[in-house]
Amino acid sequence: MDSAARLVVLVDKDGQQIAVHGELGELDTTSLASLVAGNVAATGGMAKLIGEREFPTLSHEGERESIHISVIGRVLLVVVFDDRSSLGLVKLRSKQISQELAAAFAEIERDSEFATDALPFDEITDEEIDSLFSQT
Repeated sequence: MDSAARLVVLVDKDGQQIAVHGELGELDTTSLASLVAGNVAATGGMAKLIGEREFPTLSHEGERESIHISVIGRVLLVVVFDDRSSLGLVKLRSKQISQELAAAFAEIERDSEFATDALPFDEITDEEIDSLFSQT
């Protein structure tokens, strides 16, 4: 993902981490995944209260680090970034990547219609995810 993001994480809506790419440092990505899923669930409740189905994107800006979350069906794209990037650039690149991921997930679902236990992201390899995030 060409946005100078520090870290990109794919998470399912149940809080399970699917993939991680970028600078981890001391960050507990398992906890991050759970908290992001909880945050999306909570804001989903707020959305319903005001008549929306859900909020497709969420952003949290801190003094040094910020987080942008995109909802892609049952998958959450989480981007952690600092002052090397801007929220506008992260939103733009996240929207582009989200569309590519949604198309990939839809294709996988179509291809695995007859597989009863398959999840939409079971067939995606780490290399395919890395290539999505490293496109310019």
